[in-house]
Amino acid sequence: MEADLKLKLEQLHQRVDSLKDQINTEEATKNAFIMPFIQILGYDIFNPTEVIPEFICDIGTKKGEKVDYVIKRDNEPILIIECKHWKENVDAHNSQLHRYFHVSKARFGVLTNGHIYNFYTDLERPNIMDEKPFFTLDLSNLKSSSIKILENFTKSDYNLENILDSAEALKYIKAIRNEFEKEIQEPSDEIIKLLVNRFFGKPLTASRMATFREYTKKAFANSINESISFRLKNALNINESIPSKSTEEIHPVDENNAEIPKFITTEEEIEGSQIIKAILREQLQASRIAFRDTQSYFGILLDDNNRKPICRLHFNSGNKYLELFNNGKDNGEKKLLQSIDDIYNYKVELLDTLKNYE
Repeated sequence: MEADLKLKLEQLHQRVDSLKDQINTEEATKNAFIMPFIQILGYDIFNPTEVIPEFICDIGTKKGEKVDYVIKRDNEPILIIECKHWKENVDAHNSQLHRYFHVSKARFGVLTNGHIYNFYTDLERPNIMDEKPFFTLDLSNLKSSSIKILENFTKSDYNLENILDSAEALKYIKAIRNEFEKEIQEPSDEIIKLLVNRFFGKPLTASRMATFREYTKKAFANSINESISFRLKNALNINESIPSKSTEEIHPVDENNAEIPKFITTEEEIEGSQIIKAILREQLQASRIAFRDTQSYFGILLDDNNRKPICRLHFNSGNKYLELFNNGKDNGEKKLLQSIDDIYNYKVELLDTLKNYE
């Protein structure tokens, strides 16, 4: 079920990417993107007892207010869906869904622009929609954990108890993660005192707090960098003799100096390099494929030789690019990627690049 659901969502993402520039209205967004999503969940969009469009939600003195879709199960509403144009930021439009949720009997509400789906419920107060979603599905970043959560909303596997059991955990894990990420970027006095007081027995004066603030930043950065580097080596089966960073372009991190690294290998770079490795394995042994992470790009090399670049991943800006070297020139050609999976579209070019070094 999970694999089938993921495949259908990936196909929907491709549809969104290919058609979005031609979709000029909210109504067109609903027809082209959101109705197919409802179908993927297994509900019959042509059955008015199961999927009701333009469902009337009278709100106090306001009569005739309509929510875009209500999904029913056993003649009871289980999900209300409010839609926006695909260009709209869904995080900025939850007040309308909040009003509809209050007068409906559904336990869950969805606010979507066709490629991002925010799922809400009433964990804080009964029948009052929470301000923040407990779950967000992004078609451009499908994860196994997200697919498993979404399975509980499908017609065949709908399970109210399972969703409610996991909703609270999802909500607060996300909140804790957000606070943790804030602490990594700028440690608060509270976290500094909590950590430092465990090993430092002297009073924390203002000057010492300032010093330990910098130490804490560096400690966090070093820990995260080493953890990701370890995961990268495991994921890509890199021999310890092959460096994962170009020592020519960054300063090394050591325990004495504790300098903050200038970059961190991201999960997207790991995923992209795995795709490239899978393609190259058709013609190369794994031991001949080397990886170099630098401040400006993630490089894939033949035989760990800087003069034999196969390609480079440029994932550090808003747009993602794959730089190819199949033309045999020192300067590569950048290709814009709409998603990491687009790397598969350049399989021929990647394999042709190897011919440059025969």
